[in-house]
Amino acid sequence: MSETTEKQSLGPHFLIAGIILVVILAIVFWPSDETPEPAEAPKPEINEPVLTESDEPEVFETKPAPPPVELEEKDEVEPLPEVEESEPEPLDVSDPAVKEALVDSAAADENTVNRLLVNEGLLQRFVVSVTNLAGNKMAPNHQLLTPPEQNFRVYSQADKQWIDAASYKRYTPYVNVLESFDNEALLTVYQSYKDDIQAKYAEIGDPDKDFNSVLLSAIDELLDTPEVPVPIEVYSDSVMYKYTDERLENLDGPQKQLLRTGPDNMRRIKAKLREIKALIEQNGLN
Repeated sequence: MSETTEKQSLGPHFLIAGIILVVILAIVFWPSDETPEPAEAPKPEINEPVLTESDEPEVFETKPAPPPVELEEKDEVEPLPEVEESEPEPLDVSDPAVKEALVDSAAADENTVNRLLVNEGLLQRFVVSVTNLAGNKMAPNHQLLTPPEQNFRVYSQADKQWIDAASYKRYTPYVNVLESFDNEALLTVYQSYKDDIQAKYAEIGDPDKDFNSVLLSAIDELLDTPEVPVPIEVYSDSVMYKYTDERLENLDGPQKQLLRTGPDNMRRIKAKLREIKALIEQNGLN
């Protein structure tokens, strides 16, 4: 669009805005009808002088008008060259930009969010983690969050080992941050990076499958985790702790990990996941 065309298209809008502004100011500052009118001062009498012959005005002859001046026709001004509209800058998919978008979406303390989120490969880790969750698997090398500072703890009673409640509290700061995310803002961040997320998923998954369905499957996988009364009995095979109850030990990896967050944290996580799932479905992203 040329500068001339741009001015022509914007002109009427500014003109209308100006007229509206003038009308508003006129109404606001229009004098009230209740204002009393000032009293009229008496008009002084004016005695008109009587003209004598000597007082008659002189008649001046008008000079003839000068001949019209012919203006030279100026060369037509060439229109300014059209300004090419620049392409929009590509979305910044760098880790600092993605992390900043996530931090802005949370009501939690900025330092807390920054401390719990990893600094590298956020989108890649998100895609890999969700893809593995949807496949009922864990992705230990692609965690989005930093690990808890405290270790997993158990206590012994009656020659049995049980998960210590202190182990559940390790995950409470993460759940607090999760709950602080504004759902609408979180969905906006997801939609902003959807194209890049889809491209990353096409590299490791089905390129003809929409990532939204994968995300919903991952959410359903976690929502299907059973709620178990505490304390929960475990045993050690010298490598890691396992659930004594075979029904729990036979659960998928992500579900067993969710159980380790504790019953209260798990209920809060599930509630947030249900909200996000409903929002995705309401926006027709499924």
